[in-house]
Amino acid sequence: MKNIKIAIQKSGRLNEDSLALLKECGIQIDTSKQVLKATASNFNLDVLFLRNDDIPNYLEDGVVDIAILGENTIWEKQKSFNVIQKLGFSKCRVSIATPKGIPYNGLQDLKGKRIATSYTNTLQNYLNENNINAEIHEISGSVEIAPNIGLADAIMDIVSSGGTLFNNGLVEREVVLRSEAVLVARKDLDNELNQLLQTLIFRVKSVLEARKFKYILLNAPNDKIEEITNILPVLKSPTVLPLAMEGWSSLHSVIEKDKFWEILEKLKNAGAEGILVVPIEKMVL
Repeated sequence: MKNIKIAIQKSGRLNEDSLALLKECGIQIDTSKQVLKATASNFNLDVLFLRNDDIPNYLEDGVVDIAILGENTIWEKQKSFNVIQKLGFSKCRVSIATPKGIPYNGLQDLKGKRIATSYTNTLQNYLNENNINAEIHEISGSVEIAPNIGLADAIMDIVSSGGTLFNNGLVEREVVLRSEAVLVARKDLDNELNQLLQTLIFRVKSVLEARKFKYILLNAPNDKIEEITNILPVLKSPTVLPLAMEGWSSLHSVIEKDKFWEILEKLKNAGAEGILVVPIEKMVL
């Protein structure tokens, strides 16, 4: 049987998150050696570790079958791939920033200005869409320094926390686009490779779904079960098991991670006791 070839970034946070996802999918990859290609020991998968900017070309040329990369890279390279799944990590913004001490009243202030960026295609498309005529300076690397050395009046770059902008005396003004890691595939996979891809997608979705929820167990008086059940935002209904203590039951369910503290307080007020919340590894809906 063929191996499906996946490209991931060879270093950095996107590399770490991608490998962690594959590990959670039960795929064992030996990354202890400094190699540019590794084969999974328990899945028909080859992993190629590549420069992020090179991945779209390798995918387009058929050297790899699928890839994990940021949406911003796809937009910048102007490639058309099948986006299979958004992965929820490596989230960032591509934004325009200007020096803190210079007044900014909107996009019109960028007319005729010099804007430094590594993402020239993305910036040009954004300026065209907003009928802004500005001068684009392409820079690789530390874009944030450009206004401080007089090379540009503004910059466009990836923003995560905003700390780098702040440290360089810049203020985020316009969010051009929002990006996160995605699983993409070339469009001409044969049946055998597509079957492998579908198996991988099933595992990925199970892992991503599990990350949204936590498993909750609690004890409650029987006369409080209905009230507590109405609080729990479960998929169907909680599992109710009688306890050895007469008049009490144990309820098992899942709760959304983002609503955990809000729900926990309501459960406690409704009479729930012995509440235990644990992570979920995989979740199949």
